[in-house]
Amino acid sequence: MENILILLFSLGLFVWLVFLLDAMIGLRKLDSLEREEPLDCGPLLSVVVAARNEEKHIKASILSQLDQTYKNVEWILVNDRSTDETGKSMEQLAHQDSRVKVIHVHDLPDGWLGKNHALFAGAQNAQGKWLLFTDADIKYEKEAFAKALHYAEKHQLDHLTAAPNLSAKSFWLKTFVAFFLFGFSYFKRPWLANNPKSKTGTGIGAFNLICKEAYETFGTHERIKMRPDDDLQLGMLLKKEGFRQRIVTALQLIEVEWYGSLHEAFVGLEKNTFAGLNYRISMVFFAIFGVFTTNVLPFITIFSGNKTIALLSLGNILLSGIHYFMIIRRMTVFSPALFFVLPLTALLFIYSIIRASWLTFKRGGIVWRGTTYPLSKLRDHE
Repeated sequence: MENILILLFSLGLFVWLVFLLDAMIGLRKLDSLEREEPLDCGPLLSVVVAARNEEKHIKASILSQLDQTYKNVEWILVNDRSTDETGKSMEQLAHQDSRVKVIHVHDLPDGWLGKNHALFAGAQNAQGKWLLFTDADIKYEKEAFAKALHYAEKHQLDHLTAAPNLSAKSFWLKTFVAFFLFGFSYFKRPWLANNPKSKTGTGIGAFNLICKEAYETFGTHERIKMRPDDDLQLGMLLKKEGFRQRIVTALQLIEVEWYGSLHEAFVGLEKNTFAGLNYRISMVFFAIFGVFTTNVLPFITIFSGNKTIALLSLGNILLSGIHYFMIIRRMTVFSPALFFVLPLTALLFIYSIIRASWLTFKRGGIVWRGTTYPLSKLRDHE
């Protein structure tokens, strides 16, 4: 067993060094949207918002957008079969501002996820050169649109995605969000979207800005109509097919409360955790093994009586800590001191993987916003 641990942690040191080098290079190419000059006037921007039972958030989100300094904007609000007052709130917003249009979806066509179909329906009614796909609970500072459009036009992009400030109230939710971004960074390497030679792309649901011509050439949301991780898949496929893409941070311009509590985070991740692992049991086991051996085990074996194992464990902890510090400082407003509870947060993340995967199998699919989507159909469109 000791020889296995020595081999495992030696390999871990090499892997963390590779991750660190990759992150150091990648983060240097990651721009902050706050530093961009705003665009005073320009092409029409169509903001497409799909919402189902979002009466608590939709009004505040859209009001923060109506106050943007960039004025050449239209809003396409899509009420996706809501059973609350979402549709009514949308109509009130349309009555308040003539730039707002409302679409009510009453039935979901076969072979579509609700949100994806709603975004598609909204895009079909958009007139702008640029489409902004965003969620119903995002809050924007006044110059967000102007700065994003200036950046996209200046760099002649087809797709721009922005990482928002993921706000969280409770301590453990903050640690969970921070760990999610930490793991996402070395699993998906989002900064590769900024490398024109790379085929690796990314997309973030809070802010996916895409040229309408590129969106239609790509094949619209019909290409990803059964993907619960539609935002990520949109960005990944766009970049893979050669469209010009970049990711930026916008921590002071765009904010979303990702989840209200740790329990809500577990429930929310039910829909896309298994999808992110390509619906494969082998990937579930690989993810659990990887998270445990890199983010939990070294914190245990550092107390080993074997000095070699203890030193190798310490090395893994230090290198992962440096990587964590870099990511959290660059991608969040949280304190990097959250690293001190990393092994506990990693165990929470492992629990979320097991929980989401088990519930997907138990239910025979995913339940998203009150609609059940069979696993067989999800896999057919994987």
